[in-house]
Amino acid sequence: MLSIERDHQSVEDLPYELVERKGVGHPDTMCDAIAERMSRSYARYCLDQFGGVAHHWFDKVTLYGGGADIDYGRGELTQPYRVKVFGKGAFRVGSTEIPVQELMFQAAADVLAEVTTGFDPDRHLVVELGVVDHQGSGRGVSRYQPATPDDLVPLHAPGLVSNDTNLLHGYAPLSRLETAVMGLENLVNGADFKKRHPDSGWDVKVFGSRRGDTFSLVVNMPFLAAGIESLDHYWARKAVIQKELEEYTRSLGLDDFTMLMNATDRNGRPYLTALGSVADTGDVGVVGRGNRVNGLITPMRPMSIEAPAGKNPLDHTGKIYNVMAMRLARQVHEQCGGPAQVHIFTSKEAPLERPDEVVVTAPDADEEKVRVLVEAAVAGSGALTAELIEQGITLW
Repeated sequence: MLSIERDHQSVEDLPYELVERKGVGHPDTMCDAIAERMSRSYARYCLDQFGGVAHHWFDKVTLYGGGADIDYGRGELTQPYRVKVFGKGAFRVGSTEIPVQELMFQAAADVLAEVTTGFDPDRHLVVELGVVDHQGSGRGVSRYQPATPDDLVPLHAPGLVSNDTNLLHGYAPLSRLETAVMGLENLVNGADFKKRHPDSGWDVKVFGSRRGDTFSLVVNMPFLAAGIESLDHYWARKAVIQKELEEYTRSLGLDDFTMLMNATDRNGRPYLTALGSVADTGDVGVVGRGNRVNGLITPMRPMSIEAPAGKNPLDHTGKIYNVMAMRLARQVHEQCGGPAQVHIFTSKEAPLERPDEVVVTAPDADEEKVRVLVEAAVAGSGALTAELIEQGITLW
């Protein structure tokens, strides 16, 4: 059921706003990325080998970091990262085994190599499985013990229903503060920046606040210990990078702002890591503790507490509708103008193409345009599943 509401206040009209982003090298974001890569790898293996996707859940990933020997000019991992994955999945189709351990290890290795510097999976990674294939409540037969490939779900399969009861939200456009927070992390962890500043780490966290039109930004970014020769060298390198970040912020049209970089420096110790993340020295990450699907933590906005990364892309609406709500909000904003919000509610066993409620809030909504957008989105849930598996969608 679709309803359209036109009474909506922009977040820009609020006197105060707060935003946060945990960068790609933060342990929590690492876990989101690992969980989703595990799901994609598993699903693609099943498609290649059997022509369908086995039901699975790899959304309870935990990373507890290693140990490191760190000093000026030296940074080496002495204890490996340990990734634990808890969930459900099929270990075989009939008598044909699925190499779950190998798929999970490779997925974690690939992600960690992308968001650290100098990561060697053979020396730096241990992956432990807590995956089971037990029968779920209310199921006549186990979805996790398929007897033949016919028991798997092909892409674009008709008649799928929601596997859970979920409430999801999306909004558009990003505010000035949200754009700055997102942009700063994307800049620092972008390929061009890393080429210019190869001593910069990946565990970048950006906080921002706005009071009226005055902005305050905090950027935490570690340096690679091997590239920093002394405390004076650290201060010099930090000054160079902060200047670049301030110039970028001004390019976004923000003039009245302050920026604090590496707040922990106030204790007199530099922010140094071995591979670029606090996971180097034992910090812990967990799926769902970081960014929402749009890449931000936004307490002033409606946001779902669903942790979509690693969830079943076939029929878990906490994942499918999470992306759908975000995209729908952008489309409504682009076609109707003004701020837009989308809220989707569905109950367990509801057809994927017919969620219980879709509420669109936009002050300038054109009812017919919105209806067409919503109908196309919910009818395309199968295409969204295929995109999640075949191309991948960043959920953090």
